[in-house]
Amino acid sequence: MSNIFFDIGIMIIFATILGYIGRLLKQPLIPLYILAGVIIGPLGFGWITDSETIRTMSEIGIAFLLFVVGLELDLRKLKDVGNVIIAGSVIQIITMFFAGLVIGILLGFANEQLIYLSLIVSFSSTMVVIKLLSDKNELETLHGRIIIGILLMEDIFAILALSIIQTLSDFSVLFLIIAIFKAAGLMLIAYITGKYVFPTIFKFAARSQEILFLIAITTCFSFGIMSFLLGFSIAIGAFIAGVALANLPYNMEIESKVRPLRDFLSTIFFVSLGMALVLNKMSLMIIPLIALIGLIVIFKPIIITLILSFFGYKRKTAFMTSTSLAQSSEFSLIIVAQGMYLGHISQDFLSLATILAITTITITTYFIKFDNQAYQKIGGFLKVFEKLSKKSKELEFVDENSKYRVILVGYDRIGYTISKSLDKLKKDYLVVDFNPDIIKKLMSKKQPCLYGDISDVEIINRLRLEQVELVVSTIPDKHAAKLLIKKVKEKNLHALIIVTTLRIEDALEMYEEGADYVIVPHILGGHQVNILLESISDDIDKLIDTKISHIKELKERKEHTVGKTKTL
Repeated sequence: MSNIFFDIGIMIIFATILGYIGRLLKQPLIPLYILAGVIIGPLGFGWITDSETIRTMSEIGIAFLLFVVGLELDLRKLKDVGNVIIAGSVIQIITMFFAGLVIGILLGFANEQLIYLSLIVSFSSTMVVIKLLSDKNELETLHGRIIIGILLMEDIFAILALSIIQTLSDFSVLFLIIAIFKAAGLMLIAYITGKYVFPTIFKFAARSQEILFLIAITTCFSFGIMSFLLGFSIAIGAFIAGVALANLPYNMEIESKVRPLRDFLSTIFFVSLGMALVLNKMSLMIIPLIALIGLIVIFKPIIITLILSFFGYKRKTAFMTSTSLAQSSEFSLIIVAQGMYLGHISQDFLSLATILAITTITITTYFIKFDNQAYQKIGGFLKVFEKLSKKSKELEFVDENSKYRVILVGYDRIGYTISKSLDKLKKDYLVVDFNPDIIKKLMSKKQPCLYGDISDVEIINRLRLEQVELVVSTIPDKHAAKLLIKKVKEKNLHALIIVTTLRIEDALEMYEEGADYVIVPHILGGHQVNILLESISDDIDKLIDTKISHIKELKERKEHTVGKTKTL
């Protein structure tokens, strides 16, 4: 017992130390957890002795990781992710899978290894990408919403892959059919219990936080055991359990209570991956590693850019999306680790996959951190991709003789509210937006609009800046805002310029650049609440009227929402 405590203690201590350093340096945590495993494992000090217990705990960590993923997955939201995400994800995964097969064959990998090789290059890291986008406040951007949608689809495919690899050794059509029926039966149980049983049970359990937590854990283990008895991994059952609870009103509370346990156990999993790292044949790995890094970091972004361009998205959106997805996934590591436990692949292959994940995740960290600067350098070379789609050429409704006095950049969210005010004031205005769905909606209403990215000089040059009285940008892009201010000032010194930023420091910088007003959403929201409090201080009926008006506006905005790449 003391050995187990010692082993887990060493793993957590080193993971915490490196994680803390990584946090200070703003680095992703997963590669550092793996590095902790390398340090304390056979390649380092060799302190861990009870590898079987650690393996068991890491499997439980995988289960809880997927349980929380299931809790966060609302399948109803798949209706909102749009054709570009569903079709684009499928095309991208299939393309990368077959590209992985080709590379694997050329490199001389065996049959089962080919399947695993193709899988590890097909999926991107949900945990890493969402964390990095969140740090940059880009989850609400167009490319952020597309990325989240693609990651969601990839996670679903990864779960399917995780269940299918169980049958690789004894694969047959009959075996596959039986497995499908078993999986369907398990999901049917999850659906029935999630809809008719769990709501009553959890309603009672919610009265006690301890019981709520225990029943959630019991649900996870129950489905894990059923999955194991049906011949699947416990991780598959845990994921299905999470999905069954995802639509309960208590799912956020359950998630908040399970998350610390998940973080603890999943940390052990990633540390154990580092411990499993073997570099005995490192010289033989160099060529495969270089080839696979090139496939993920270069070929994959090109494929995603081609797909988004075909669907009519501008090159900046395509660039931001594709570079953010240029890494191997934690799901890939889970799949490969499962493959090693099943005896399908060797420890050397696991080491290759682990090094690949560490390398590509590290590269992506800097891709996302400096994506705007990178786009400024190479954006001009990406124009060729926009020529692939005729849709983008048709997405505009601008009369050559139009005398618009206001330019509104960005129609969704803040822009929609501003447009309603402009309509009431009977101001002629032109909308510029890089979401093709929004432009199509505006075109159907005969609203003057132009499809394009305001950070593109060619788009700005198409605007009649000399005739406008006001330019309003609701896009929280500092670089685009600076360019817009500069171009407007060059052609029209009298036009008022309003831009948007998310950070106070950026707002002050925009004022220095010449902006007449800078919208900072969270500060503006605070001012609005102050106004509301002052208005209702003497008359509570005003709050009721405001509430009714707000509900009406929210319903109107919900119906108006056309961007099918909503935040999930």
